[in-house]
Amino acid sequence: MRGTVFYKMSGSGNDFVVLDARTTALADWPSERVVTICDRRNGVGADGLVFLGPEAKGDGLQMVYLNNDGGRVALCGNAALCCTRLAHSLELIQEAQLRLHTDAGVLLTEYRGGNSAAIRFPGFQAPVESRIALEAGEDKIFIGAVGVPHMIVVVQNAQAVDLEGRGRVLRHHPDVEPEGTNVNFVSPGHEPSDPWTIRTFERGIEGETLACGTGTMAAAAAVAHAGLGSLPLSFITGHGVPLEVEAGLQGGQVIDPWLAGEGRLVYTGALE
Repeated sequence: MRGTVFYKMSGSGNDFVVLDARTTALADWPSERVVTICDRRNGVGADGLVFLGPEAKGDGLQMVYLNNDGGRVALCGNAALCCTRLAHSLELIQEAQLRLHTDAGVLLTEYRGGNSAAIRFPGFQAPVESRIALEAGEDKIFIGAVGVPHMIVVVQNAQAVDLEGRGRVLRHHPDVEPEGTNVNFVSPGHEPSDPWTIRTFERGIEGETLACGTGTMAAAAAVAHAGLGSLPLSFITGHGVPLEVEAGLQGGQVIDPWLAGEGRLVYTGALE
């Protein structure tokens, strides 16, 4: 194919345009160009643009993530799952496990066959309960971070939430300014063993994304630490695809956390 080859990928509905950093440079992609490529009418369409290539010192691969507004973000869990899957397809790695360098640090990831991949996150502090005023249908609100900031709102029915309205208000709440936060609405299943439902209002995208890996990790930690559920926990994303969280808890510290989910190559194309 002529032009710059790209890979359209989906991680549980969170979709990306992934570029091979060996064939194109980050400096060639100013924010205006990122916005154009991610536009769903006039471009390829994606939640974000990802650069994947060898790490400078040869210690694994490097992932750089840009939201579809052109802003650089430290980490995207679903993008990391997709990069792990793609790295195997492009034969950038020969082993199942990979050291993936991100702006949030180095992650150990693992290709598990087919469209399945997993990420081991560094340990982190479980989100803490907030005093933000609750609205009807909301039970608890937690604030924390997994590479990027997250707010977790435990609700009675995530599907019934006014995600665009309430999500936008909480995303800019004074308690999380000046940088703001992603907002994840979660609700339990009918039985204790049933998966939880999660929906995410993502900053930068400024709307709903069909999945959020770091948000799911933060939500699982908040739910477990508050005694609302027990790890491991499964979450059904807006795309209907599950994300699995495995971890341990010591006090308020989350230890050895893994996120397992989808990294699916949808199609390959070339940019003019």
